[in-house]
Amino acid sequence: MSINARIERLPFTHFHRKLLLLGGLGYTFDGLDSAIVAFVLPVLKADWHLSGPGVGFLGSATYLGYGLGALLSGSIGDRFGRRRVMMSALLLYAIGSLLSAITASYTAFFICRVIAGTGAGAEATIIAPYLSEFVAARYRGAFTAALTGFYSFGYLIAAILGYELIPTQTDGWRWALALTGLPILMLLWWRHALPESPRWLDRRGRTREACAIVGGIERMAGLEPGLSLPSTQHLQTLHPASDLLRKPLRRSTLMSWVMWLTITFSFYAFFTWIPTLMIERGMTITRSFGYSISIAAAQLPGYLCAALCTERLGRRGTVAGFMLLGGLSAIVMAASQTSGEVLLCGIALSFFMNGTFGGIYAYTPELFPTDLRARGMGIASAIARLGAIASPVMIGWIYPHAGFPGVFGLTTVILLTGALTVLLFGPRTENRPLDAEIASP
Repeated sequence: MSINARIERLPFTHFHRKLLLLGGLGYTFDGLDSAIVAFVLPVLKADWHLSGPGVGFLGSATYLGYGLGALLSGSIGDRFGRRRVMMSALLLYAIGSLLSAITASYTAFFICRVIAGTGAGAEATIIAPYLSEFVAARYRGAFTAALTGFYSFGYLIAAILGYELIPTQTDGWRWALALTGLPILMLLWWRHALPESPRWLDRRGRTREACAIVGGIERMAGLEPGLSLPSTQHLQTLHPASDLLRKPLRRSTLMSWVMWLTITFSFYAFFTWIPTLMIERGMTITRSFGYSISIAAAQLPGYLCAALCTERLGRRGTVAGFMLLGGLSAIVMAASQTSGEVLLCGIALSFFMNGTFGGIYAYTPELFPTDLRARGMGIASAIARLGAIASPVMIGWIYPHAGFPGVFGLTTVILLTGALTVLLFGPRTENRPLDAEIASP
Protein backbone atom coordinates (compact mmCIF):
# COMPACT_ATOMS: atom_id res chain seq x y z
CA MET A 1 0.00 0.00 0.00
CA SER A 2 1.45 3.37 -1.01
CA ILE A 3 1.85 6.35 1.32
CA ASN A 4 -0.83 8.20 -0.63
CA ALA A 5 -3.25 5.27 -0.30
CA ARG A 6 -2.62 5.04 3.43
CA ILE A 7 -3.36 8.75 3.87
CA GLU A 8 -6.52 8.47 1.77
CA ARG A 9 -7.96 5.79 4.07
CA LEU A 10 -7.43 7.87 7.23
CA PRO A 11 -10.48 9.20 9.09
CA PHE A 12 -10.49 12.67 10.60
CA THR A 13 -8.51 12.31 13.84
CA HIS A 14 -7.31 14.35 16.79
CA PHE A 15 -4.09 14.81 14.84
CA HIS A 16 -5.99 16.60 12.04
CA ARG A 17 -7.80 18.81 14.54
CA LYS A 18 -4.41 19.77 15.97
CA LEU A 19 -3.18 20.60 12.45
CA LEU A 20 -6.26 22.74 11.89
CA LEU A 21 -5.69 24.69 15.11
CA LEU A 22 -1.93 25.22 14.77
CA GLY A 23 -2.13 26.02 11.07
CA GLY A 24 -5.13 28.27 11.62
CA LEU A 25 -3.41 30.28 14.33
CA GLY A 26 -0.72 31.12 11.80
CA TYR A 27 -3.40 32.52 9.49
CA THR A 28 -4.83 34.48 12.43
CA PHE A 29 -1.55 36.30 12.88
CA ASP A 30 -1.17 36.77 9.11
CA GLY A 31 -4.58 38.46 9.02
CA LEU A 32 -3.75 40.53 12.09
CA ASP A 33 -0.49 41.72 10.53
CA SER A 34 -2.19 42.66 7.28
CA ALA A 35 -5.03 44.55 8.95
CA ILE A 36 -3.22 46.34 11.78
CA VAL A 37 -1.05 48.38 9.39
CA ALA A 38 -4.17 50.27 8.22
CA PHE A 39 -4.59 51.59 11.77
CA VAL A 40 -0.88 52.28 12.33
CA LEU A 41 -0.20 54.33 9.19
CA PRO A 42 -2.44 57.33 10.05
CA VAL A 43 -0.61 57.67 13.38
CA LEU A 44 2.80 57.50 11.72
CA LYS A 45 1.70 60.06 9.15
CA ALA A 46 0.99 62.53 11.93
CA ASP A 47 3.91 61.63 14.21
CA TRP A 48 6.56 61.51 11.49
CA HIS A 49 5.02 64.26 9.31
CA LEU A 50 4.80 62.02 6.25
CA SER A 51 3.44 62.96 2.85
CA GLY A 52 0.73 60.94 1.11
CA PRO A 53 3.21 59.09 -1.14
CA GLY A 54 5.40 58.41 1.89
CA VAL A 55 2.51 56.74 3.69
CA GLY A 56 1.70 54.81 0.53
CA PHE A 57 5.22 53.40 0.30
CA LEU A 58 5.03 52.23 3.92
CA GLY A 59 1.72 50.53 3.17
CA SER A 60 3.19 48.80 0.12
CA ALA A 61 6.15 47.44 2.11
CA THR A 62 4.07 44.63 3.58
CA TYR A 63 2.71 43.61 0.16
CA LEU A 64 6.20 43.74 -1.33
CA GLY A 65 7.30 41.32 1.38
CA TYR A 66 4.25 39.13 0.82
CA GLY A 67 5.12 38.68 -2.85
CA LEU A 68 8.74 37.92 -2.09
CA GLY A 69 7.81 35.46 0.65
CA ALA A 70 5.29 33.68 -1.57
CA LEU A 71 7.85 33.15 -4.33
CA LEU A 72 10.62 32.01 -2.00
CA SER A 73 8.42 29.66 0.03
CA GLY A 74 7.29 27.75 -3.03
CA SER A 75 10.79 27.08 -4.32
CA ILE A 76 12.26 26.25 -0.91
CA GLY A 77 9.23 24.20 0.12
CA ASP A 78 9.42 21.89 -2.89
CA ARG A 79 13.18 21.51 -2.59
CA PHE A 80 13.82 21.32 1.16
CA GLY A 81 10.45 20.51 2.68
CA ARG A 82 7.27 22.25 3.83
CA ARG A 83 7.92 22.18 7.57
CA ARG A 84 11.24 23.98 7.33
CA VAL A 85 9.64 26.83 5.41
CA MET A 86 6.70 27.04 7.82
CA MET A 87 8.91 27.36 10.91
CA SER A 88 11.43 29.73 9.33
CA ALA A 89 8.70 31.96 7.90
CA LEU A 90 6.94 32.24 11.23
CA LEU A 91 10.17 33.20 12.98
CA LEU A 92 10.99 35.79 10.30
CA TYR A 93 7.52 37.29 10.66
CA ALA A 94 7.87 37.52 14.46
CA ILE A 95 11.26 39.22 14.17
CA GLY A 96 9.99 41.74 11.62
CA SER A 97 6.89 42.60 13.69
CA LEU A 98 8.80 43.02 16.94
CA LEU A 99 11.53 45.13 15.34
CA SER A 100 8.97 47.36 13.61
CA ALA A 101 7.46 48.09 17.03
CA ILE A 102 10.69 49.68 18.27
CA THR A 103 11.86 51.51 15.15
CA ALA A 104 12.24 55.28 15.22
CA SER A 105 12.83 56.09 11.55
CA TYR A 106 10.99 55.82 8.27
CA THR A 107 13.64 53.68 6.58
CA ALA A 108 13.95 51.23 9.46
CA PHE A 109 10.18 50.82 9.67
CA PHE A 110 9.97 50.18 5.91
CA ILE A 111 12.67 47.49 6.09
CA CYS A 112 11.05 45.82 9.10
CA ARG A 113 7.67 45.76 7.36
CA VAL A 114 9.25 44.10 4.31
CA ILE A 115 10.83 41.49 6.62
CA ALA A 116 7.54 40.86 8.44
CA GLY A 117 5.67 40.71 5.13
CA THR A 118 8.15 38.22 3.70
CA GLY A 119 7.61 35.92 6.67
CA ALA A 120 3.82 36.34 6.58
CA GLY A 121 3.69 35.77 2.82
CA ALA A 122 5.78 32.62 3.04
CA GLU A 123 3.72 31.34 5.97
CA ALA A 124 0.38 32.03 4.26
CA THR A 125 1.54 30.35 1.05
CA ILE A 126 3.05 27.16 2.49
CA ILE A 127 0.45 26.27 5.14
CA ALA A 128 -2.35 25.20 2.79
CA PRO A 129 -0.19 22.90 0.59
CA TYR A 130 1.60 21.52 3.67
CA LEU A 131 -1.45 20.65 5.73
CA SER A 132 -3.57 19.48 2.79
CA GLU A 133 -1.00 16.72 2.20
CA PHE A 134 -2.03 15.06 5.49
CA VAL A 135 -5.74 14.97 4.63
CA ALA A 136 -7.83 12.47 2.66
CA ALA A 137 -9.63 13.75 -0.44
CA ARG A 138 -13.11 13.24 1.03
CA TYR A 139 -12.72 16.07 3.53
CA ARG A 140 -9.67 17.96 2.27
CA GLY A 141 -11.65 20.83 0.73
CA ALA A 142 -13.65 21.55 3.87
CA PHE A 143 -10.50 21.23 6.00
CA THR A 144 -8.48 23.73 3.96
CA ALA A 145 -11.33 26.22 3.60
CA ALA A 146 -11.98 26.05 7.36
CA LEU A 147 -8.25 26.58 7.93
CA THR A 148 -8.38 29.93 6.14
CA GLY A 149 -11.34 30.92 8.31
CA PHE A 150 -8.83 31.73 11.05
CA TYR A 151 -7.91 34.83 9.04
CA SER A 152 -11.15 36.37 10.29
CA PHE A 153 -10.01 36.25 13.91
CA GLY A 154 -6.92 38.25 12.95
CA TYR A 155 -8.99 40.97 11.28
CA LEU A 156 -11.36 41.09 14.25
CA ILE A 157 -8.47 41.47 16.72
CA ALA A 158 -6.93 44.17 14.50
CA ALA A 159 -10.19 46.14 14.51
CA ILE A 160 -10.33 45.99 18.31
CA LEU A 161 -6.68 47.00 18.73
CA GLY A 162 -7.04 49.69 16.10
CA TYR A 163 -9.93 51.40 17.84
CA GLU A 164 -9.27 50.65 21.50
CA LEU A 165 -5.47 50.58 21.91
CA ILE A 166 -3.78 52.66 19.23
CA PRO A 167 -5.71 55.95 19.74
CA THR A 168 -5.91 55.74 23.53
CA GLN A 169 -2.33 54.88 24.54
CA THR A 170 0.93 56.76 24.13
CA ASP A 171 2.84 54.81 21.50
CA GLY A 172 -0.22 52.58 21.16
CA TRP A 173 0.85 51.64 17.65
CA ARG A 174 4.06 50.16 19.05
CA TRP A 175 2.15 48.03 21.53
CA ALA A 176 -0.20 46.88 18.79
CA LEU A 177 2.66 45.73 16.56
CA ALA A 178 4.39 44.03 19.48
CA LEU A 179 1.18 42.16 20.27
CA THR A 180 1.15 40.79 16.72
CA GLY A 181 4.68 39.41 17.14
CA LEU A 182 5.01 38.12 20.71
CA PRO A 183 2.35 35.35 20.57
CA ILE A 184 4.05 33.91 17.48
CA LEU A 185 6.98 32.81 19.61
CA MET A 186 4.58 30.62 21.59
CA LEU A 187 3.06 29.28 18.37
CA LEU A 188 6.54 28.35 17.16
CA TRP A 189 7.01 26.24 20.28
CA TRP A 190 3.65 24.52 19.78
CA ARG A 191 4.46 23.78 16.14
CA HIS A 192 7.95 22.37 16.67
CA ALA A 193 6.55 18.83 17.10
CA LEU A 194 4.66 18.85 13.78
CA PRO A 195 6.11 16.35 11.27
CA GLU A 196 7.19 16.90 7.70
CA SER A 197 4.67 16.11 4.96
CA PRO A 198 4.74 12.33 4.38
CA ARG A 199 3.75 12.78 0.74
CA TRP A 200 6.74 15.06 0.18
CA LEU A 201 9.08 12.70 2.04
CA ASP A 202 7.88 9.78 -0.06
CA ARG A 203 8.42 11.68 -3.29
CA ARG A 204 11.96 12.55 -2.19
CA GLY A 205 12.77 8.90 -1.55
CA ARG A 206 12.50 9.12 2.25
CA THR A 207 9.72 6.54 2.47
CA ARG A 208 10.87 5.08 5.79
CA GLU A 209 10.37 8.48 7.48
CA ALA A 210 7.01 8.89 5.75
CA CYS A 211 5.92 5.43 6.97
CA ALA A 212 6.75 6.32 10.56
CA ILE A 213 4.65 9.49 10.40
CA VAL A 214 1.66 7.90 8.71
CA GLY A 215 1.88 4.86 11.00
CA GLY A 216 1.58 7.10 14.04
CA ILE A 217 -1.56 8.74 12.64
CA GLU A 218 -3.00 5.31 11.75
CA ARG A 219 -2.50 4.05 15.31
CA MET A 220 -4.13 7.23 16.63
CA ALA A 221 -7.12 6.45 14.40
CA GLY A 222 -7.29 2.83 15.62
CA LEU A 223 -6.10 1.41 12.29
CA GLU A 224 -3.52 -1.27 11.73
CA PRO A 225 -0.46 0.48 10.27
CA GLY A 226 -0.06 -0.26 6.58
CA LEU A 227 3.16 -1.39 4.93
CA SER A 228 4.66 0.90 2.31
CA LEU A 229 7.46 -0.13 0.01
CA PRO A 230 10.12 2.42 -0.97
CA SER A 231 8.74 4.69 -3.65
CA THR A 232 9.88 4.03 -7.20
CA GLN A 233 8.63 7.46 -8.28
CA HIS A 234 10.72 9.75 -6.14
CA LEU A 235 12.78 12.43 -7.82
CA GLN A 236 16.55 12.70 -7.71
CA THR A 237 16.28 16.18 -9.20
CA LEU A 238 13.47 18.64 -8.73
CA HIS A 239 11.08 19.33 -11.59
CA PRO A 240 11.75 22.84 -12.95
CA ALA A 241 9.08 25.46 -12.31
CA SER A 242 8.70 25.77 -16.09
CA ASP A 243 6.81 22.45 -15.97
CA LEU A 244 3.88 24.45 -14.58
CA LEU A 245 3.45 25.93 -18.07
CA ARG A 246 3.75 22.60 -19.90
CA LYS A 247 1.00 20.07 -20.47
CA PRO A 248 -0.91 18.81 -18.57
CA LEU A 249 -0.52 21.62 -16.00
CA ARG A 250 -0.52 24.69 -18.25
CA ARG A 251 -4.28 25.18 -18.29
CA SER A 252 -4.65 24.81 -14.52
CA THR A 253 -1.67 27.06 -13.85
CA LEU A 254 -2.92 29.93 -16.01
CA MET A 255 -6.42 29.56 -14.59
CA SER A 256 -5.06 29.78 -11.05
CA TRP A 257 -3.18 32.98 -11.88
CA VAL A 258 -6.31 34.65 -13.26
CA MET A 259 -8.38 33.39 -10.32
CA TRP A 260 -5.98 34.76 -7.69
CA LEU A 261 -5.32 38.03 -9.49
CA THR A 262 -8.99 38.91 -10.04
CA ILE A 263 -10.18 38.14 -6.52
CA THR A 264 -7.24 39.92 -4.87
CA PHE A 265 -7.55 42.98 -7.11
CA SER A 266 -11.25 43.27 -6.36
CA PHE A 267 -10.89 42.56 -2.64
CA TYR A 268 -8.34 45.33 -2.07
CA ALA A 269 -10.12 47.71 -4.42
CA PHE A 270 -13.33 47.37 -2.42
CA PHE A 271 -11.97 47.41 1.09
CA THR A 272 -9.32 50.08 0.50
CA TRP A 273 -11.62 52.58 -1.19
CA ILE A 274 -15.11 51.93 0.20
CA PRO A 275 -14.65 54.11 3.32
CA THR A 276 -13.32 57.05 1.26
CA LEU A 277 -15.97 56.75 -1.44
CA MET A 278 -18.81 56.45 1.05
CA ILE A 279 -17.64 59.46 3.06
CA GLU A 280 -17.69 61.52 -0.12
CA ARG A 281 -21.34 60.55 -0.43
CA GLY A 282 -21.94 61.72 3.12
CA MET A 283 -22.01 58.31 4.81
CA THR A 284 -19.49 58.28 7.63
CA ILE A 285 -20.62 54.87 8.93
CA THR A 286 -17.72 53.20 7.12
CA ARG A 287 -15.31 54.96 9.50
CA SER A 288 -17.13 53.71 12.59
CA PHE A 289 -16.06 51.02 15.04
CA GLY A 290 -19.38 49.23 14.59
CA TYR A 291 -18.92 49.01 10.83
CA SER A 292 -15.35 47.68 11.16
CA ILE A 293 -16.36 45.04 13.70
CA SER A 294 -19.35 43.98 11.61
CA ILE A 295 -17.23 43.61 8.48
CA ALA A 296 -14.62 41.59 10.38
CA ALA A 297 -17.26 39.43 12.05
CA ALA A 298 -18.84 38.59 8.67
CA GLN A 299 -15.61 36.95 7.52
CA LEU A 300 -15.85 33.84 9.69
CA PRO A 301 -19.30 32.68 8.52
CA GLY A 302 -18.15 33.42 4.96
CA TYR A 303 -15.17 31.09 5.33
CA LEU A 304 -17.25 28.41 7.06
CA CYS A 305 -19.95 28.58 4.39
CA ALA A 306 -17.25 28.18 1.73
CA ALA A 307 -15.89 25.16 3.64
CA LEU A 308 -19.30 23.48 3.41
CA CYS A 309 -19.84 24.46 -0.21
CA THR A 310 -16.48 23.14 -1.44
CA GLU A 311 -17.68 19.60 -0.74
CA ARG A 312 -21.31 20.07 -1.84
CA LEU A 313 -20.93 22.39 -4.85
CA GLY A 314 -17.34 21.54 -5.74
CA ARG A 315 -14.34 23.85 -5.80
CA ARG A 316 -15.16 25.56 -9.09
CA GLY A 317 -18.79 26.21 -8.21
CA THR A 318 -17.89 27.60 -4.80
CA VAL A 319 -15.21 29.99 -6.06
CA ALA A 320 -17.24 31.23 -9.03
CA GLY A 321 -20.47 31.50 -7.05
CA PHE A 322 -18.93 33.50 -4.21
CA MET A 323 -17.20 35.79 -6.73
CA LEU A 324 -20.50 36.52 -8.47
CA LEU A 325 -22.38 37.12 -5.23
CA GLY A 326 -19.58 39.41 -4.06
CA GLY A 327 -19.92 41.45 -7.24
CA LEU A 328 -23.70 41.63 -6.76
CA SER A 329 -23.20 42.89 -3.19
CA ALA A 330 -20.90 45.61 -4.51
CA ILE A 331 -23.45 46.73 -7.11
CA VAL A 332 -26.20 46.96 -4.48
CA MET A 333 -23.84 48.89 -2.18
CA ALA A 334 -23.14 51.37 -4.96
CA ALA A 335 -26.88 52.06 -5.16
CA SER A 336 -27.43 52.24 -1.38
CA GLN A 337 -29.01 55.40 -0.02
CA THR A 338 -28.93 54.91 3.74
CA SER A 339 -26.33 53.97 6.33
CA GLY A 340 -28.26 50.82 7.19
CA GLU A 341 -28.17 49.68 3.58
CA VAL A 342 -24.43 50.38 3.39
CA LEU A 343 -23.84 48.33 6.55
CA LEU A 344 -25.85 45.35 5.28
CA CYS A 345 -24.16 45.44 1.88
CA GLY A 346 -20.74 45.74 3.52
CA ILE A 347 -21.45 42.65 5.62
CA ALA A 348 -22.59 40.73 2.52
CA LEU A 349 -19.54 41.87 0.57
CA SER A 350 -17.21 40.77 3.38
CA PHE A 351 -19.03 37.42 3.66
CA PHE A 352 -18.73 36.55 -0.03
CA MET A 353 -15.30 38.01 -0.78
CA ASN A 354 -13.66 36.26 2.16
CA GLY A 355 -15.60 33.09 1.37
CA THR A 356 -14.01 33.19 -2.08
CA PHE A 357 -10.57 33.10 -0.47
CA GLY A 358 -11.66 30.04 1.51
CA GLY A 359 -12.53 28.37 -1.77
CA ILE A 360 -9.32 29.21 -3.62
CA TYR A 361 -7.09 28.16 -0.72
CA ALA A 362 -8.83 24.78 -0.81
CA TYR A 363 -8.73 24.56 -4.61
CA THR A 364 -5.22 25.74 -5.53
CA PRO A 365 -3.08 23.07 -3.78
CA GLU A 366 -5.16 20.38 -5.51
CA LEU A 367 -4.24 21.70 -8.95
CA PHE A 368 -0.58 20.66 -8.74
CA PRO A 369 1.35 17.43 -8.05
CA THR A 370 3.43 17.12 -4.88
CA ASP A 371 6.70 17.92 -6.68
CA LEU A 372 5.34 21.28 -7.85
CA ARG A 373 2.59 22.03 -5.32
CA ALA A 374 4.42 24.60 -3.19
CA ARG A 375 5.76 26.45 -6.24
CA GLY A 376 2.39 26.39 -7.98
CA MET A 377 0.76 27.86 -4.88
CA GLY A 378 3.62 30.29 -4.32
CA ILE A 379 3.63 31.76 -7.83
CA ALA A 380 -0.17 32.12 -7.86
CA SER A 381 -0.05 33.85 -4.48
CA ALA A 382 2.77 36.15 -5.61
CA ILE A 383 0.80 37.12 -8.73
CA ALA A 384 -2.15 37.88 -6.45
CA ARG A 385 0.00 40.45 -4.63
CA LEU A 386 0.29 42.37 -7.89
CA GLY A 387 -3.46 42.84 -7.65
CA ALA A 388 -3.18 44.02 -4.06
CA ILE A 389 -0.56 46.60 -5.07
CA ALA A 390 -2.17 47.74 -8.33
CA SER A 391 -5.83 47.99 -7.36
CA PRO A 392 -5.69 50.96 -4.95
CA VAL A 393 -3.56 52.89 -7.45
CA MET A 394 -5.83 52.11 -10.41
CA ILE A 395 -8.99 52.96 -8.49
CA GLY A 396 -7.43 56.25 -7.40
CA TRP A 397 -6.85 57.09 -11.06
CA ILE A 398 -10.24 55.86 -12.32
CA TYR A 399 -12.45 57.51 -9.69
CA PRO A 400 -11.88 61.14 -10.79
CA HIS A 401 -12.66 60.16 -14.40
CA ALA A 402 -15.46 57.60 -14.04
CA GLY A 403 -16.84 58.34 -10.59
CA PHE A 404 -18.46 55.97 -8.13
CA PRO A 405 -20.25 53.78 -10.75
CA GLY A 406 -17.03 53.39 -12.71
CA VAL A 407 -15.13 52.06 -9.70
CA PHE A 408 -17.72 49.47 -8.78
CA GLY A 409 -18.38 48.66 -12.43
CA LEU A 410 -14.71 47.90 -13.12
CA THR A 411 -14.22 45.71 -10.06
CA THR A 412 -17.44 43.82 -10.76
CA VAL A 413 -16.38 43.14 -14.37
CA ILE A 414 -13.02 41.86 -13.09
CA LEU A 415 -14.80 39.55 -10.64
CA LEU A 416 -17.05 38.28 -13.44
CA THR A 417 -13.98 37.59 -15.60
CA GLY A 418 -12.43 35.58 -12.78
CA ALA A 419 -15.60 33.59 -12.16
CA LEU A 420 -16.03 32.68 -15.83
CA THR A 421 -12.35 31.70 -16.12
CA VAL A 422 -12.73 29.30 -13.19
CA LEU A 423 -15.93 27.77 -14.59
CA LEU A 424 -14.61 27.40 -18.14
CA PHE A 425 -11.01 26.35 -17.53
CA GLY A 426 -10.78 25.02 -13.98
CA PRO A 427 -10.52 21.22 -13.58
CA ARG A 428 -12.61 19.27 -11.12
CA THR A 429 -10.55 18.22 -8.11
CA GLU A 430 -13.07 17.18 -5.45
CA ASN A 431 -12.63 13.63 -4.13
CA ARG A 432 -9.48 13.25 -6.23
CA PRO A 433 -6.25 12.03 -4.58
CA LEU A 434 -3.64 14.78 -4.58
CA ASP A 435 -1.33 13.15 -7.11
CA ALA A 436 -4.01 11.73 -9.41
CA GLU A 437 -4.06 12.96 -12.99
CA ILE A 438 -6.03 16.17 -13.40
CA ALA A 439 -9.38 15.72 -15.12
CA SER A 440 -10.76 18.01 -17.78
CA PRO A 441 -13.21 20.76 -16.81
